[in-house]
Amino acid sequence: MRTRLDTQRRREQLLAIGARLFADRPYDEVWIEEVAEIAQVSRSLLYHYFSSKKEFFAEVVRAESDRILALTEPKPALTVREQLDAGLDAYLDYVEQHREGYRILHRASTAVDAEIRRICEDGIARQRDRILAALSAEIRTDEVTEVAVRGWLSFVITVCLEWTDRPTIDRTELRDLCTRTLLTAVDLT
Repeated sequence: MRTRLDTQRRREQLLAIGARLFADRPYDEVWIEEVAEIAQVSRSLLYHYFSSKKEFFAEVVRAESDRILALTEPKPALTVREQLDAGLDAYLDYVEQHREGYRILHRASTAVDAEIRRICEDGIARQRDRILAALSAEIRTDEVTEVAVRGWLSFVITVCLEWTDRPTIDRTELRDLCTRTLLTAVDLT
């Protein structure tokens, strides 16, 4: 039995289904027909929302990137260390609660498609800019600081991907490792 949803809720439903499927399987093994079947909609309705499988995948990646950015919104009233810990806590919450979304986002970052890579890189660049803005209140930022922050973001992604495979790693230790690594890299210890 099909359920009628408003446009926004239907779109969100389709993106959530896509996130689950793409997280578990490579792009080529996910079929639009399967997404439509799970959502209990026609394939033509799915194509009404997304003109192609590639566009659908890009929107899944964009939605997950936007979700992380919203969850890790900086709180300027906090110190840099407090902002970093709060941002990492929110980030780790996301990783724990949305393992599939996290995996799809970072599996997509290595995609051959330039548009998908651009979406992933844009999300990372926005995080980098936020961190640099917070750091600039305490230190002079320069090109080396920018490179350190960009490298640190790659480190955090890798550490979190490992954590999704090894959930026995203590979350607090993981957060503290990430915090220390950035603070050391930008000489704020």
